[in-house]
Amino acid sequence: MASTTNSRSVVFVDGIRTPFGRAGKKGIYAETRADDLIVNCIRELVRRNPQMPTDRIDDVAIAATTQTGDQGLTIGRSAAILAGLPETVPGYAIDRMCAGAMTSVTTTAGAIGFGQYDLAIAGGVEHMGRHPMGEGVDPNPRFLADKLVDPSALVMGNTAENLHDRFPTITKDRTDAYAIGSQQKYEAARAAGKIAQTLVPSATRHAETGWGYATADEPPRPATTLEDLANLKTPFRTGGRITAGNAAGLNDGATAAIIAGEDTATELGLPIGMRMVGYSFKGVDPAVMGIGPVPATEKLLARTGLSINDIGLFEINEAFAVQVLAFLEHFGIADDDPRVNPWGGAIACGHPLASSGVRLMTQLSNHFKERTDVRYGLTTMCIGMGMGGSVIWENPNYTGEKA
Repeated sequence: MASTTNSRSVVFVDGIRTPFGRAGKKGIYAETRADDLIVNCIRELVRRNPQMPTDRIDDVAIAATTQTGDQGLTIGRSAAILAGLPETVPGYAIDRMCAGAMTSVTTTAGAIGFGQYDLAIAGGVEHMGRHPMGEGVDPNPRFLADKLVDPSALVMGNTAENLHDRFPTITKDRTDAYAIGSQQKYEAARAAGKIAQTLVPSATRHAETGWGYATADEPPRPATTLEDLANLKTPFRTGGRITAGNAAGLNDGATAAIIAGEDTATELGLPIGMRMVGYSFKGVDPAVMGIGPVPATEKLLARTGLSINDIGLFEINEAFAVQVLAFLEHFGIADDDPRVNPWGGAIACGHPLASSGVRLMTQLSNHFKERTDVRYGLTTMCIGMGMGGSVIWENPNYTGEKA
């Protein structure tokens, strides 16, 4: 009997996202449906890649942390139908909290690498205005009664304060300075037209003001100063270090990407943005979930035979500045290393939970086009309930020597 498996190279073809909005009644997407945001991303991928036969798409994997209402109904399948893909294209939903879209990519990549899929669309959506984090959740009382987790593990801001405790060298002054740097790098990238190339404009609607058109991220505050951040409240702990200024906000938005076998991409004439080298997820103490990217990356480096010195670009999700700095400190990387988040990060542009992984990947793919001297890049993020996820990518445009 012939084998149906065929291990092969998996590539990131193209990625897109909506502009990110601030969650809440005053945000740009306050009256926009979550499923319409992800549908817009899927349609844009199809429009930008007309050489991709939509009937060749093997699956649509879409993540959402809160899978109810307009983020429910097996959103990968419902979004595929709403986006006008052929009815033969299946879809499914994924939940790994903040790493939802990252897991959508790695899951479909696994199927492609195993030879069962050729093409997939992977992404995520989060409308935190309609569906606040933890909406409808009923944690099992044994988590606390049996002391399976520290009570602080269920509030992400508290876990970030715990991480400060574990890394006393990471002071509030350092996290505030990092946050300012994120805002400044984002603004420089925006002004240079780099952010716009990753966005699909999105229709908005408000009962009072009518229809609108979102073309830019809503959260950035480029004029923020260290003095501004010094005076912000610390809501998770009296005299704490976590503020609204050195953490990502509550946001709405969606992302999507085309993942393919390299042979399929070549056959169809699709662009090859980057090649997947490997991925890893790792669990940690939920009370310090922000440390998750460290062991996930260590595990991945060991599996791939690479070292941290082989990584020429880092896209690290900025859920909290302390979480990024804990990663950098562990690996001996300077707070202001230019390899890290060259276009700023979630502290500036926002973090709509399950969608953020593909934002990191889309930006890294764009960096690779400009940085032909860099061979490997890393996308990594912390994950609620105590996890970390990391993916290493190879630059197809690399012009240097290969060992």
